[in-house]
Amino acid sequence: MNAEAVAILQALRQFRSRRASVARVFPGSDGEGLQRIDKAWRSLLEIAGIENFRFHDLRHHFAGRLVQSGIELNTVRELLGHADITMVLRYAHMSLDRLAMAVERVARAAEPAPDSPAPQPPGSGAAGASPAPP
Repeated sequence: MNAEAVAILQALRQFRSRRASVARVFPGSDGEGLQRIDKAWRSLLEIAGIENFRFHDLRHHFAGRLVQSGIELNTVRELLGHADITMVLRYAHMSLDRLAMAVERVARAAEPAPDSPAPQPPGSGAAGASPAPP
C-alpha cells in the first residue's frame, strides 16, 4: 500500500476505536473480519447508480493506470501478484507510446553529456586521436 492508503486506514482505525472497541478496520456485523463483501458491493453500486461494474474491475483499472503511467510490465506483474508475465501483457496495449518512449530512452543515453567535448573523427589530429596512417 502507498502512504496515502496507509494513512486513510490508520485514520479509519482511530475513528472506529473511539466509537467502539472493534479492533478491525472493516468489521463484519459480528465484529469479526468480513468474509465476503458481495451484498455490500451490490448495495453500493445500486445506491451510486452504477451498472455492469464488478469489484474485480478495480484491479483492472489499477493495472491499466500503472501501465499508462509508464511502469514496467514486470513491476505491474509483481504488484498484481501474477506469477507469469503473460497475464500482464493484456495491459501492454494501454501504453500506446511505450515503443516511442523506449527508442527515445536509447537515443538520450547515446547523447554525449552537455559538458563533454564532441567526438573527433580518427586522424583529425585532435588530442588523444590516433595519427593518420602515412
